[in-house]
Amino acid sequence: MERKEISKAVISRLPRYYRYLGELIEEGVERISSNELSSRMKVTASQIRQDLNNFGGFGQQGYGYNVKYLYSEIAKILGIDRQHNVIIIGAGNLGQAIANYTNFERRGFVIRGMFDINPKLIGLVIRGIEIRSVDDLETFIRENNIQIAALTIPKTKAPEIADRLIKAGIKAIWNFAHTDLVVPDDVVVENVHLSESLMRLSYRVCNMQEKTAAHSPDDLILFCCLFCLCSHCHSGPFH
Repeated sequence: MERKEISKAVISRLPRYYRYLGELIEEGVERISSNELSSRMKVTASQIRQDLNNFGGFGQQGYGYNVKYLYSEIAKILGIDRQHNVIIIGAGNLGQAIANYTNFERRGFVIRGMFDINPKLIGLVIRGIEIRSVDDLETFIRENNIQIAALTIPKTKAPEIADRLIKAGIKAIWNFAHTDLVVPDDVVVENVHLSESLMRLSYRVCNMQEKTAAHSPDDLILFCCLFCLCSHCHSGPFH
């Protein structure tokens, strides 16, 4: 397959295509047209065709897409047709929630280890994974062929830990810390800033309320209180 620069917008839509195709396979659907897929996904058929044409198309006029084939090809594009060894740094509530989410393994992401600095957490076992001291970080990475590290730690600790990870050979960081990491060009970072997502939700719901005036002032006060609580819930590890 010819390599070319693909926009981030297209790449960001591929996991959603993959998820819907997986659901079609579970339903026993063998082929689907771009119009039928459009109806399910609420994305225009032309957008679907344009996105997939970036990788060679995969469809046949008058036939549509072979669901299993397209599913497997998108898996190859996303790199989830192979195993990725993952570690989690920060074994608080968020880190443990990620470790307990078994669906990651179905996608090829195998959590090999968890790390923290809290003596009360070190030695505990989460779904068969022992929480280790961060002192063991570099050795564990080398001995277990780790490719991806998830950071679920406070932003003040994230740059230091990221530097250690990079020096140990990590090339991909899944960053839940509330900070933007500065990394070399050969290291990729996927930021997951939960509070920013909640702020976008806040904007949308407030904008909707202004347009419809469907809710009372008390409802808005309740939402804002929930927003403040959720904005401060990203705590636990490395304190």
